[in-house]
Amino acid sequence: MNLFQLRAFDAVAREGSFTRAAARLFISQPAVTGHVKMLEEHYQITLLRRTARRVELTQEGIQLAAITRAMFGLVEEAQALLESNRQLLTGRLEVAADGPHRVMPMIASLRARYPGVVVNLRLGNAQETLAALLSEHADVAVMTEVEPRKGLRLQEMPPSQICALVPQGHSLAGKRIDINQLDQQIMVLREPSSITRRTFDKACEQAGVQPRVLLELDSREAVTEAVAADLGIGIVSSVELSHDPRVIAVPIVGEGLTNRHMIGCLERRSESRLIAAFMALDGRVDSA
Repeated sequence: MNLFQLRAFDAVAREGSFTRAAARLFISQPAVTGHVKMLEEHYQITLLRRTARRVELTQEGIQLAAITRAMFGLVEEAQALLESNRQLLTGRLEVAADGPHRVMPMIASLRARYPGVVVNLRLGNAQETLAALLSEHADVAVMTEVEPRKGLRLQEMPPSQICALVPQGHSLAGKRIDINQLDQQIMVLREPSSITRRTFDKACEQAGVQPRVLLELDSREAVTEAVAADLGIGIVSSVELSHDPRVIAVPIVGEGLTNRHMIGCLERRSESRLIAAFMALDGRVDSA
């Protein structure tokens, strides 16, 4: 069995691309392609389906990828252990997050302490971020409203507050809004699957408040633009505030208007030095 071929396959399976796999391994794309091709030809098996836009794993490829992820994960842990006496931490850390606002300052803090570390960041929604961690496509993850489960180590971060987003000059700007004031107000909100939206909807239900949701949008940037255009009141998490002079965030007073944020890793990998270094970060960011 050729470990170079398995390493090339594992990189393609993790990255979903021959180009990104080559960058991960610091070799040429033709070399990666050649290694995978020889592996498939030697064992007379198809591991990958190549299309014009993406690379997909076959059923056999999925089974092999589960093995190679575990195998090379242990290799990386052994390397980290052997390098533990180095003055400067080096290596590569795969980070997943369900938004950029919390994780970017954490990455900056990590890089300031350990400039030799290479970080690969994957951004997605809450479900995609948790799935990346559980499938070992990510070493650590910054997540929102994740329930504890066996084999997962979660570390609490400071919570965030749900705020109303209004145009500058709005009658509610500069005040604290009671959630009851939003009853029958015209609002522009994220899609129902958004965690911020789910938290707000649940708080409204508990308070007996019924906003008039006339526009649903798939990004916080779109919500900001809609509010700036005076299409309605928006909702945003206090950790996602942008410095846009056209809009202002106003705290909402009411029950259940906070979100819990966590740093997570797999329990069995929590002693990895790189992972432990990231888990030790405070995770606090300015919300002003």
